[in-house]
Amino acid sequence: MASPPSLALVTGASRGLGAALAEALAARGTHVIAVARTQGALEELDDRIQAAGGSATLAPMDITDAGAMQHLCRGIHDRWGALPLWLHTAVHAPPLTPAHMMGEKDVAKSIETNVTALTRLIPYVAPLLQAAGGATAVFFDDDRPLKFAATYMATKAAQRALVQAWQTEATTKDAPKIHLLTPKPMATAVRARFHPGEDRDALAKTTDEAQRLLAEAGFG
Repeated sequence: MASPPSLALVTGASRGLGAALAEALAARGTHVIAVARTQGALEELDDRIQAAGGSATLAPMDITDAGAMQHLCRGIHDRWGALPLWLHTAVHAPPLTPAHMMGEKDVAKSIETNVTALTRLIPYVAPLLQAAGGATAVFFDDDRPLKFAATYMATKAAQRALVQAWQTEATTKDAPKIHLLTPKPMATAVRARFHPGEDRDALAKTTDEAQRLLAEAGFG
C-alpha cells in the first residue's frame, strides 16, 4: 500500500463521498484542496477537518467554469508545483424519468457537469499529475439499472469512456495511475434524488466507502 500523499485535489468535495474522502485523507496527513460550488458546505467540511487536526484549502468553484478551473490548476502549479492525487466525485444527478420524457434542460446540465467539465479537467490536471511522477487519479462509476435513468447513465457512460481511454494511454514512466472504481449504494443526497423514501439504514456509509475505495486505489 502506498503512503498517504502530501497533497490531494478533491473535485466535488462539499458533501457525500467527496467530503468523506477529503476527511479521510486529511486525517492521514494529506493537505486537501476541496473544490465545490457550495461555500457553506465547504466551510463545514473545513471545520471538521481542522477539528480532527487536518488541513485543507477551500476552492468554492463550479467545475463547469473553464476559467475557474484554469485558475485553480495554475494556482496548484504556482504553490505546489505538482499534484500527487486527484479524486473526482462531482456529478449532476437529474430526476429519474422515462427515456421518452427526458427534459432538455436536465440533459444539458448533465452533459455539462458529467462530461464536458471532465473533458476540460483531464487536460488541465494531467500536467500536474505528470509533474508529481507516480501520481494517481481516481474516478467513480455507477452500475445502477438503466430504467428511468437514461440521462444520468448516458453521461456516466461517456465519462467512463473518457477515463478508460486515459487508462489505456497512460503508459509512460511518469504517467499517473488511473482508477475507475464503483462505490456501493450510499446514503447520499444524490441517491436520495433517485430513490426518495428509501431505507437509508440499509445503505453503505460514505465514511466506510471512503476508506474502502482509498484502499482499492492503493492507499490502505
